[in-house]
Amino acid sequence: MEQRISFITLGVADLARAQGFYETLGWKPLPQSNPSVCFFQCGGIVFALFGRDALAEDAKLAPYGEGFSGVALAHNVREKEEVDQVLAEAEAAGGRIMKRGEEAFWGGYTGYFADPDNHIWEVAWNPGGIIGEDGSFHFVNE
Repeated sequence: MEQRISFITLGVADLARAQGFYETLGWKPLPQSNPSVCFFQCGGIVFALFGRDALAEDAKLAPYGEGFSGVALAHNVREKEEVDQVLAEAEAAGGRIMKRGEEAFWGGYTGYFADPDNHIWEVAWNPGGIIGEDGSFHFVNE
């Protein structure tokens, strides 16, 4: 298997609400989106929103579990000050702040929000990395 992630798909309770949340953050749906699924191009990865029940059925799993799912998505920013700005944008769009921006043990600055379906997003500034023109993250010593 090649070392690559092509899609990240989140199961959502209400596709229109979830799509509206990300559009309010300034994200643009791809034309391949339809009433069943919404796609956003995120650098080299496609981020998708799909009905939670339908996604669970497709994977032959129960649609709901309990507690933390063990997954957090991350959005890295170019400047430390952007962390608090992005958290404020997420909150204004209907997200819930899980942790306000604060200094991280690894030397960066980070905070967390949950989208309307409780998917956890970390917003981070990492002094050991750079964000390319295409939005991709790279460690400085790569």
